[in-house]
Formats: sequence, structure tokens, C-alpha cells
Amino acid sequence: MNSIENSADQIQTGTGGNSLPSDKVNVSYTKTRIHTPDQNLLKQNRIISTASPAKWLESYRMLRTRCLQYMDSMQWKTVAITSTSSGSGNTLTAINLAISMAMELDRTALLVDCNLRHPNVDRVFGINTTVGLSDYLLNDTELSSMLVNPGVERLVVLPAGKPLFNATEMLRSPKMVRLVNELKSRYPSRIIIFDMPPILSHDDTLGFSPYVDCVLLVVEEGHTKTDELKNAASLLKDTNVLGAVFNKATDNKIGFNEAV
Repeated sequence: MNSIENSADQIQTGTGGNSLPSDKVNVSYTKTRIHTPDQNLLKQNRIISTASPAKWLESYRMLRTRCLQYMDSMQWKTVAITSTSSGSGNTLTAINLAISMAMELDRTALLVDCNLRHPNVDRVFGINTTVGLSDYLLNDTELSSMLVNPGVERLVVLPAGKPLFNATEMLRSPKMVRLVNELKSRYPSRIIIFDMPPILSHDDTLGFSPYVDCVLLVVEEGHTKTDELKNAASLLKDTNVLGAVFNKATDNKIGFNEAV
């Protein structure tokens, strides 16, 4: 029984073309656009700040430290963040975890919005963009023209771009796999966080999971059902599960169960 199954037992309440035009991966950060965020929008969206104390800052710092300790011990650089169902807060967790990791002085973080059906990371930050990962996969749009610094030192965001109906196939495409491998190997101190769709809603996350080092599952206290958690655990039985985050917890603290 892995840690997710253990958690499940504890919870009692509850259009575009498909061509793959190029094999080349050219990742450059020299042209990264800088976005000046609206602090009121960040606060409204519950995004932590690196400049002032916030209600959940210490919880995310704790989550970051425990994630990094385990990832470092396993020499992992990539983590996909998902949940069992929509509205559980996996995008919020992905963003705040990426910010807290970038707060480490010897780390950099890259946040990739891989929810190609319902992109959300750019909206949460207030980033005005029309291009992203989907445009790279479909049209060979240069990655360096799409990367954004969201006003946080050492953090870069790759937005999802235009929504795709064939997101599963694109996330499993050879071009996407090469991109992940390139991102993993280029900067030794960089952690790459992929914000994924809920694992039980579509097969995007399940299909993409073999290409990342580990998966972090977000559980919504009081709403995620035991059966959902067990189904997710079954789907992830061959995947390195970093742990589970209890989001929207009534004690305002974020729990983290250690990996299997």
C-alpha cells in the first residue's frame, strides 16, 4: 500500500493540427519577458509573495523543503502536480510551490502549464499572452519568445497557449518528450514543475507521467472521496508518487505525506 492509499483510508468525508514539424529543441532564456504582477490580483488568487509575509507562506515553505529533500535524495528534477478532480487546487499548489522553490537562493524554477485543455496559470498571474506550449508543439513557435518571468526572481513560466482538444496525444508526442528531457538536463539547479489536469478527468496526466520523475497529488479536504483517491493510487501504481497535499484544510495548514 502506498502513501496515497494510506491517505485514502484516512479520509472519511468527503483545434489545431497534429503535425510534429521539427525534432529540434532550442531552449533559451535570454529573451524572457518580464511581467509586472498586480499585487491585488495575486492576493485575490491566493498567490504567495516573496516580499511580505502571507497566511500560507510558511505552509508552502514546509511543503517546498520536504519536496526538495526527497527529490534531491532521488536526484529528481521534474514533478507533475495533479488532483483527482477539478477545483481541488492543483494549479494554485503548482504556482505557490514554484514560487517557494524559486525563493531558495541556489535554485531556479520553471513552471510549465500542461493543462492544454483548460490553461489557467497565465490567468492567475495576470499574464497577457496568446502563445505557449501548444504553439511550440504545433507550430514550432520559438520557446524563448513565450517564456515569462512573473515578477519573482529565479522563476520562469511557460504558459499553455491555445487550448487543444487532442491534448493527450500532444503531451505524449516525441517532441514533448524531447522538450522535457532538454529542460531536465540543461540546468542542474532548476526544478521543473508541470501543472497537469485532474488525473481522473482525462488521461493527459496518466499518459504524461512516465516522462517526469515524480507526481504530487493534491487532495481537497472534505471533498475528495476515498474511492477517487484509491482510483488515483491505482492509476499511479507504477509512478513515483512524491506525496499528497491536503488543500483547503480547515486548520489552514498543508499536510504532506511522504512518498512511497
